[in-house]
Amino acid sequence: MNGVAQITTTEGEMVIEFWPDAAPKTVENFKTLAQKGFYDGTCFHRIIKGFMIQGGDPLTKDPAAENRWGTGGPGYQIKAEFNDRSHQRGVISMARSANPNSAGSQFFICDGDASFLDRQYTAFGKLIEGGDVLTKIASTPVGASGSGEQSKPRKRVGVISIKIVPADA
Repeated sequence: MNGVAQITTTEGEMVIEFWPDAAPKTVENFKTLAQKGFYDGTCFHRIIKGFMIQGGDPLTKDPAAENRWGTGGPGYQIKAEFNDRSHQRGVISMARSANPNSAGSQFFICDGDASFLDRQYTAFGKLIEGGDVLTKIASTPVGASGSGEQSKPRKRVGVISIKIVPADA
């Protein structure tokens, strides 16, 4: 099925189309996790206006684990599929650690030109609806994270669900 991801958040809905030609295994991994309900109840734990919003960490379901947010995953890692798709506003890409092959479930959606990430992170789709929701989430007031980065949302921006639906739905 050539489906799209319907991301329902506490701020509204976004729809992502996938690029299976550019990152087939990454698209498959994201769809599989979404279909299992893996992302439901998580939140965007890292927000940097003009750069990106990051989510997909299962630990964010538990407010008591907040000091570990950003470190969770599905229990496995997937191989990077770096490609020529540029990280522009609305592009969804896999978050990872310093190891290129360390992505699992965490993803980010660009809120601006982040082309300095090109060919270093796996871009695998693009926002086709909900640009206003991306702007609203990216505009969430933030404070200092554990590392001191100004990226920790002052209010919870929840992911209610991510569903894979037919592209024409």
